[in-house]
Amino acid sequence: MPYYLYKVSSPEGLELVKNLELLEVFEAFRDAKARAKQLRAEDAESGFSYKVMFAENQLSAEEQLLEKREQPVLMEHER
Repeated sequence: MPYYLYKVSSPEGLELVKNLELLEVFEAFRDAKARAKQLRAEDAESGFSYKVMFAENQLSAEEQLLEKREQPVLMEHER
């Protein structure tokens, strides 16, 4: 399965709305991770985030990125 690299942004004040832009597709995680790290360093002040998703296809990757996830509950010993 391939690794999809996305540029993710949200309109100001609308954190639940995400704009996804597929940048590249990689066969190896190492390459995807290196490219994402490079883009994050270049765009550190832009407000965009770069996400690597491992999925069967592009639609599945985008569904995972748009999924609303609950914040994990930290136990007292984890703080």
